[in-house]
Amino acid sequence: MMDAESTPGGDREGPGTDRREFLGAVWGGMVAAGAIGGPAGAPARGEETPGGEDRRMIVRSERPLNLESPPAALDSFLTPTDEIFVRSHHGAPAVGLRPWTVEVKGLVERPLTLSLDDLAGMERVEVPAVIQCAGNGRAMFRPRMPGLPWGRGAVSHAAWAGVRLSALLEKAGVKPEAAHVQFVGGDVPPNPKAPEFLRSIPLDRARAEDVILALSVNGEPLPALHGGPARIVVPGWGANAWTKWVRGIVVAADEATSFYMKPGYRMSVKPYPPGEDPPAEEMLPVTWMNVKSLITSPAEGAALGRGAVEVRGVAWTGEGHVVKVEVASAEDPTWREAELLDEPRQGSWRRFKVAWTPPAAGEFTLIARATDSRGEVQPETPPWNKSGYLWNGYDRVPCVVS
Repeated sequence: MMDAESTPGGDREGPGTDRREFLGAVWGGMVAAGAIGGPAGAPARGEETPGGEDRRMIVRSERPLNLESPPAALDSFLTPTDEIFVRSHHGAPAVGLRPWTVEVKGLVERPLTLSLDDLAGMERVEVPAVIQCAGNGRAMFRPRMPGLPWGRGAVSHAAWAGVRLSALLEKAGVKPEAAHVQFVGGDVPPNPKAPEFLRSIPLDRARAEDVILALSVNGEPLPALHGGPARIVVPGWGANAWTKWVRGIVVAADEATSFYMKPGYRMSVKPYPPGEDPPAEEMLPVTWMNVKSLITSPAEGAALGRGAVEVRGVAWTGEGHVVKVEVASAEDPTWREAELLDEPRQGSWRRFKVAWTPPAAGEFTLIARATDSRGEVQPETPPWNKSGYLWNGYDRVPCVVS
């Protein structure tokens, strides 16, 4: 199976390109000056907090633009909009050069063409939800596989607001034979050999109350960098289902057959060892996220004193909600249950905190694991899969105590 992170016909920026000029040209100044730059995989230019925490975005690729959030940027209930990770398969479309409309068509009684004003006039719904790339944590799998080497931060949590997708489907009138909803994005592959990004979700999931066509994030109009002016939000599901720059909503009898649906973003129903290909009939779309935690403080490599340290982080899951987070160190694997903050809600994350007192000076690795309401427990190491999807092994943060 070809990895959906490795688009056939895709291109990459050459080493001689001026990165700041390139990024400014692509995004039209929407990314703050100095907020990104630097070689792929390295922290980008930016600022550190007064406490020394690095909040600079990490560049995983520049064409198309893919930015990872540093853990320090995720140390809050809502991730600031300019620190939400960015996943792009192609470049952003020409947003704002002509009126933006969203068509609802296919197996419907009344095809619709809706302007942004039409959408803004409908009932507004706000949903706090985790957005996570299916490949978040790919760099931790062994043996390694092709695709963007996402570390720990291809995830964020924001307040998304817009119109329920079910309201649009009801307005259009879905025909009885319909079973899937396909989403057409406005981005066009820069290389004619590259496939367009086209995904679909089952009709039952599309009709759920928490699935929306988002027009804003964190109280502001949705930036083009994050799929504005309109994107799909599917809480609890991987970001592969959160189509950006939506121009078309197509009700269909079958799921999409594009590269990004078949064979891309699919996993086997059971693990297979490296070098062994699962049969096609066992490959299903990546949908619900698995249970996972992330330590946001202290930072990796932090120098700590001998006194008590507050360990903070966030935890989330797909179906259900997080009910427990435990923290230990690899050197003393006695789990300490953390205090959970925030209300339990499907698709949303919960912050946690716990006091940890180092037993001595030396090198330590803090570890965290979460448990959700369905009884799923974050494993020490998840099964390997060919595309590096849904890594959810214990989060690990090395530190030095002196």
